Amino acid sequence: MDDRSLRSLKIVVFLTALIPLALLLIAAWQDDLGANPIEKITHNTGYWTLTFLLISLSATPLRQISGVNWPIRLRRMLGLFAFFYACLHFSTYLVLDQFFDWAAIGKDILKRPYITIGFAAFVLLIPLAATSTNAMQRRLGGKNWKRLHRLTYFIAVAGVVHFVWLVKKDLSRPLLFAAVLAFLLGIRLFKHFRTRADRAYSSI
Repeated sequence: MDDRSLRSLKIVVFLTALIPLALLLIAAWQDDLGANPIEKITHNTGYWTLTFLLISLSATPLRQISGVNWPIRLRRMLGLFAFFYACLHFSTYLVLDQFFDWAAIGKDILKRPYITIGFAAFVLLIPLAATSTNAMQRRLGGKNWKRLHRLTYFIAVAGVVHFVWLVKKDLSRPLLFAAVLAFLLGIRLFKHFRTRADRAYSSI
């Protein structure tokens, strides 16, 4: 894919990634968020946080399977959109749900496991977003940058657990996210052990 086509694809992906927010804003404008608008906004932004996070994690396996490189060129944007929706998700809880009641928020984080692990995942996303630029990658060094960004997998696991613990009845969506994440982790582990085996074989 040439640079012009890649730029066009990035524009399409960028605009597409804003559609969930646009639909949410339209629903709010039309007073169509249901009986519990805050819960609707919280669940919607959390859903898209996890969706974009898993899509970004699929870039490397897709390149390994298909041999094309353009998914890697979109990975940063998708990861930043995951952080963007995570900020909206947390802000909804902070502002609309708790009204900046820091004491209540602290109690929630300590006493409710799904909030504890969700908050931990959000906090860990912050340094990843802050170091997503090429300049920060050069400053940290390639190896250190890669070590830091491997936290993405832990964050994804925490996000899925957060979703599973949050849902009380229909677990179909959380389990679907769990299955996709397990598949992506499985590919990564397979690649890791295969590389180690190839190195051991070549050293014989």
